Amino acid sequence: MSRELAIRTVGLSKRFGEVWAVRDLDLEVSRGSVYGFLGPNGSGKTTTMRMLTTLTKPTSGSARIMGIDISERERVINKIGYLPEQPPLFEELSGLEQLSYVTKLYGLPRDVAETRMKDYLNKLDIVGDAGRKIEGYSKGMRQKIGIIQAVIHKPEVVFLDEPTSGLDPKSARTVKDLISELSSSGDTTVFLSTHILSVVDELSDRVGVLKNGVLVTEGAPEDLKKKVESGESRSLEEVFLSVTADHEEEFKGG
Repeated sequence: MSRELAIRTVGLSKRFGEVWAVRDLDLEVSRGSVYGFLGPNGSGKTTTMRMLTTLTKPTSGSARIMGIDISERERVINKIGYLPEQPPLFEELSGLEQLSYVTKLYGLPRDVAETRMKDYLNKLDIVGDAGRKIEGYSKGMRQKIGIIQAVIHKPEVVFLDEPTSGLDPKSARTVKDLISELSSSGDTTVFLSTHILSVVDELSDRVGVLKNGVLVTEGAPEDLKKKVESGESRSLEEVFLSVTADHEEEFKGG
């Protein structure tokens, strides 16, 4: 795996009024890796992802995606794909029309776009519903279209916010396989935010845990498990509960 950094942040911070959503975040994510981003509700994960995808301007600090400063919005957008928790979809379009629209935005040649749409629609088992209007889609179906439109242009960095949300076990397995496939070539970096710890444990090369906008621990999943209690392997869930509880006490004490 290349040591070139796909994502680098230095002191990245965001304040809303008097509340710091993210504070002095320093991250280094290697190209071709899967970075698992964990944290309780309200910890600042979504705000971080919105800053990294140029949708929210930082209050202070800096960030680079594939060496490009996030202030250069147009250049960054061409490097990334993003699945927010609520995928941006046009209700009046069919799934196929939605994807066709996205491929045109990215300037994909028609034959390439059609091949990729067919491939992903089959892979996520939604080809039979692709002609239906999105307004009649279930949450899981919307999620599948959202995932496809995040990766169809083969971005160098993909940001996924709760990618298995609303999916049945079979579809969730397919999405996990897709994430592994994306990163296996070493050309695509996946920044993965989810509450499902088993997904992060299975897929991530490194994991960062955010609490109250602060990165409280970071490392390989196995290293974090051993860190909680020396000599005894723990589950990632126990690590998560331990470090966030410890930081909560520090936060109150401070």
